[in-house]
Amino acid sequence: MPTVLHFKCPNCGADMAFDSQSGMLRCGSCGRTDDIDKMAGGKSSKSGKITFDMDEDDKRAFKEAFDHDYEDDSDEDEPASHNTFQGDEAVQYNCNNCGAILITDTLTTATSCSFCGAGVVLGDRLAGDLAPAKVLPFTISKEEAQEAFIKWCRKGLLTPKDFMTANRIKSITGLYVPFWLYDINGRGEVDAICTRVRTYTRGDWIYTETKYYAVYRKVDLNYQRIPCDASKKMDDTLMDKLEPYDYAHLKDFKIPYLVGYIAEKYDYDATQLLPRVKNRVASYVDSYLRSTIVGYSSVSYQRKDIKLRQKHADYTLLPVWMVCYDYQKAEHNFAMNGQTGKIVGKPPLSAGKIAAWFSGISAGTFILLRILTLILGGILR
Repeated sequence: MPTVLHFKCPNCGADMAFDSQSGMLRCGSCGRTDDIDKMAGGKSSKSGKITFDMDEDDKRAFKEAFDHDYEDDSDEDEPASHNTFQGDEAVQYNCNNCGAILITDTLTTATSCSFCGAGVVLGDRLAGDLAPAKVLPFTISKEEAQEAFIKWCRKGLLTPKDFMTANRIKSITGLYVPFWLYDINGRGEVDAICTRVRTYTRGDWIYTETKYYAVYRKVDLNYQRIPCDASKKMDDTLMDKLEPYDYAHLKDFKIPYLVGYIAEKYDYDATQLLPRVKNRVASYVDSYLRSTIVGYSSVSYQRKDIKLRQKHADYTLLPVWMVCYDYQKAEHNFAMNGQTGKIVGKPPLSAGKIAAWFSGISAGTFILLRILTLILGGILR
């Protein structure tokens, strides 16, 4: 049966959500906070309930007001709600707050109710092999993300003036993007013929001396937590540019970190993405090998052998703010690293500013050439 998880405040019964400032689960109504790290496991047990490491009063309160493991109680004679749609297009759930229908695609694991705004987690999509191993929580709030984006827009030297006001933000969404973090061992060997060339003069003769060296290098390198975006929806280039993340703050996955945000499960498993990661790491090993051969006039590689081996891979959720900006009847999408605040994307360019910029360069070049002409003319005279 589909499982919809709501997190209710033990004090007032209002919805709780993850707070990026405190790193805790917080009630927006009464201000109560709960330490997620003290919630035992944070995953559904065999009985279908989620247990917490709390005192007896809190346990009693949570039993009454924080009973957040709900199952769809629709009539068994009727078709299950998640089979309403054909194929893998969408799945239907019910919000336990207001009873509204939640329609998601098959990859969504956390979302918000469009009617009451409650953050919900779809627990049946986070069980077993679908459960992430790690999560990197948001440290930047929605308000901070919006303010940072406005400042970023104002720095665009070639963007249109009215775009730089950043007052056309259509939506800003906190999204946990599925990644695989790989630990890769890379071994490389290279044979090369290198030269050192020296030129000197004796009397009227100029001599060139060339010495040849047979160079051998062997390296054994370990790369940890190489990220690879596992979602079809996300632009791989955009996701790569959001790096780096500070993985020192990685947490063992617990469901409350997702509350109040949108999250998805992976489209590609670790095996499917491994070739892409190996290509990336191979370039790292190659670059390192090249850096060890220095001080020569020329380097000619005779043999190069790079072998890569996956040591480990963790299914991890990384925080991203997606900003949709409406400008001149077109949508422009930008991404922000939800931990560091780094923003990537392609803003529109102003034809007028570009023309003025090239005109300025041309004018400056003409003036410089004119000055050089006058100086050289004076010297030659």
